[in-house]
Amino acid sequence: MGKVSGRKCPFNQNKIKLIATEIKNDVLGCMVRILGENRKQLLAANKKDLDAFNKDDKVMYDRLLINDSKIDGMIEAILQVQAKEDPVNKIITDKKLENGLQVINKTAPFGTIMIIYESRPDVTVEAAVLSFKANNKILLKGGKEALWSNKILVNFWHLALLENGLSTNYIQLLTMDRTETQQFLKNPTQHIDLIVPRGGEQLISFVKEHAKCAVLVSGRGNNFLYVDQNADWKNSIEVILNAKTSKISACNALDKILVNTNLLDYDNKMTDLKNILKNNGVSILVDSNVKNILKEEPLILEESIWKDEFLEMKCCIGSVDSTKEAIEKINKYSGGHSATIMTTSNKEASLFMEQVDCAAVYKNASTRFTDGGQMGVGAELAISTDKLHHRGPLGLNELVTNKYYVFGDGHIRE
Repeated sequence: MGKVSGRKCPFNQNKIKLIATEIKNDVLGCMVRILGENRKQLLAANKKDLDAFNKDDKVMYDRLLINDSKIDGMIEAILQVQAKEDPVNKIITDKKLENGLQVINKTAPFGTIMIIYESRPDVTVEAAVLSFKANNKILLKGGKEALWSNKILVNFWHLALLENGLSTNYIQLLTMDRTETQQFLKNPTQHIDLIVPRGGEQLISFVKEHAKCAVLVSGRGNNFLYVDQNADWKNSIEVILNAKTSKISACNALDKILVNTNLLDYDNKMTDLKNILKNNGVSILVDSNVKNILKEEPLILEESIWKDEFLEMKCCIGSVDSTKEAIEKINKYSGGHSATIMTTSNKEASLFMEQVDCAAVYKNASTRFTDGGQMGVGAELAISTDKLHHRGPLGLNELVTNKYYVFGDGHIRE
């Protein structure tokens, strides 16, 4: 079994005491200070990870890299969470029943959350700050490629906890290989209430296969954009370029483009789309109908490619004859993350947005907005594509469950 970083302190594994909001915010303030004062140490640790990494994998390398801008982002994320209202112990409903019972439904911590993620050390900060403010314990299982970066970040968290008289067990780093992780998921050595796998299809499948507790799926994109026959073409091109090229390593990046064959001047616009994408470094694959126009472009040979998340400068272009057909294709192949319709028709937009089964649906906007900060949620643990218990950005308010408090006076049920 891999080691758990940090000093061991007495800690009840199954019950986590509620911490006063002031103390939680003091811990976050300490973490902000520690990050600011120890930038050089963090950058040096990250350099160890970068030096050992295969730079040919540009997407993973970009995720792994820490620089001053990313440290500033970590600090800003902590400050935003610190400023937010405590999500724990808030009254959801308060009812006095006819029989005299007082029934109060209040928010409550999950308990222990395990997050499994690859490459991104900033997740070590974002996941921990959200989980801790929501009064959860968090087990951080980062990838081996970010080992040194994650170790020093968790050490920073431990310093902040200890300064405020709290156990370091609230935030733990799990350093296990694949086999050890599998055994831990099958037979956990401590109580776990929720697991969030944040990554590709292979990671998600691995966790769902072996976990013995609730799993909340996150991370897979494979996002679609549909150009309706009523679309503004100039807007469509701008949105496509932003969604596809602004950050290819993001789970909210665009992978598939569907174009309505009834679009005015369809053939020329398909050629225009091809040229613009290729001039911006994006390779394309086309379906058989589009191939009749873009004769030199490679044909999609396997239907399964419509399910793939590329995370590279590559996309598929397909044709549809109606919004209904676009909806059916998206619901069949997408990752349930994000989908956009480009249209000037409110009727077509409503049909699309109501019937596409994704966590976020857009009218005339880039899928790149599916992000906690961009959607007004703030820092996020992940983007959930599950429907229970929450879908979309998992922010501070989504990292709690609920609990009923029922007050009686010798009440019995007749």
